Amino acid sequence: MPYVLPTNPLEDCPVSPEIQEAIQKARIFGWWDFPLDDVGVDELEFTDNDIAYWHYTSGNPVTRTKRQVSEAIFKDNASIVRLPKGFKAKQSLTLGGAGDLIRANGLEQSKDILFEGIEDILFRKDVLISNYESVVVDEQVAKNYAVDGKSFIMCCSEAQYKTLTGHKGRCFDILNVANNHSLDMGCQALSLTQNLMERDGIVDIGAPRTPEEYGRAKVFSCNGIRLGLVSVTFSLNGLPVPEGKDFRVHTSKLMSRHVPTDLTLLRAQIQDCKEKGCDFIIASIHWGVEFEFFPRLRQIEAAHSLIEEGVDLILGHHPHVIQPVEYYRTKRDPNRVAVIAYSLGSLTWGWYTDPHLILSLVVNFGLAKGRHGKETKTYIESAAAIPVFRNIVRDGDRALMRIEKLWDHISLDDHDASSIRKMKEYFDLAMGGCSTKAHSSRPVNIGGSPV
Repeated sequence: MPYVLPTNPLEDCPVSPEIQEAIQKARIFGWWDFPLDDVGVDELEFTDNDIAYWHYTSGNPVTRTKRQVSEAIFKDNASIVRLPKGFKAKQSLTLGGAGDLIRANGLEQSKDILFEGIEDILFRKDVLISNYESVVVDEQVAKNYAVDGKSFIMCCSEAQYKTLTGHKGRCFDILNVANNHSLDMGCQALSLTQNLMERDGIVDIGAPRTPEEYGRAKVFSCNGIRLGLVSVTFSLNGLPVPEGKDFRVHTSKLMSRHVPTDLTLLRAQIQDCKEKGCDFIIASIHWGVEFEFFPRLRQIEAAHSLIEEGVDLILGHHPHVIQPVEYYRTKRDPNRVAVIAYSLGSLTWGWYTDPHLILSLVVNFGLAKGRHGKETKTYIESAAAIPVFRNIVRDGDRALMRIEKLWDHISLDDHDASSIRKMKEYFDLAMGGCSTKAHSSRPVNIGGSPV
């Protein structure tokens, strides 16, 4: 593993002279300091301008947004999350959520080290959920697809899969597999990945095995609370779905530049949750514009619509950077506060070092089920968004990845104080300029000197 690591994809991925010229002009004239209004995010709709915008913003993230976006998502904050007066709790559970789990060359060397610094906010919760974005294939299949660590194809070995999905004997409970990389290696690789998850007791969502499962939700029960799980991705990176396999991944046009946001498939799953008697509905949605710190207005409108139709918690992913967490008091139930995490960022990815790419969020929730008047309800009792980042350290001739809490490094003589300060700025930006921190003791270094 080289010790001189790429800072971002702009540095690591070669582009054509024409795109490089567009990037240079954008940097000089500041064209893309604001979100590009007409942007293609699905590969089927990409233009050269979209490709240039992607590469430029990967190294120069978009930190501005329109006024109506900020006014909508920052109307309330976590202080409104509480159980209604007179509520009598009978059951409860704790939930930990994280963003993208993505491959990195050599990541298997960080087995049981990767999550060591955030074990308490993930692996000590009753239920763990994340987005798994690297299908599992053997070495020969990866070679056939020319996976060299710099392509946009996401796959990993079984050893990396084990590193990404478990920690010291505990695995994630629920993993979304509906994302733009679901079919990078075809349906067979997706099936193999799902088989491994089934072996390990992990519930996968978003990729039906049969036509009968298409448009259906899955249910996960814990501590007497039935969680309904719905999921969809905006894209499959333009890859064709094999004939007769249209059901294989829950896919909807959520971000198309040509057609309105299509919530039909999500609505079908929400209805299925209701018919199955679920107490609380979680939507895992793969969407958004990469490297932008705020969602688009159409996403906010879609999220609010889904909440009013029955979703209680939305966990978003795909942009590779964090986005706001919205606390939304519903019209369908004035006592209910739903939470919308528009993007949790990428918990793991390549060995990049730019602050906007290594920062992500872990969200923690307490759910309570009980009686309110004559009805049985399940509400969010507590909510917290915790900033974490990927730290890379040397251990002899190895580079190891360890995810750590940002607050454990604030005000300390850290090895890269400027990077820590920048991540705090990004977190404050995404949280509306008002962060709440809970300091804890400094994490234990895993050996060697920082990269």
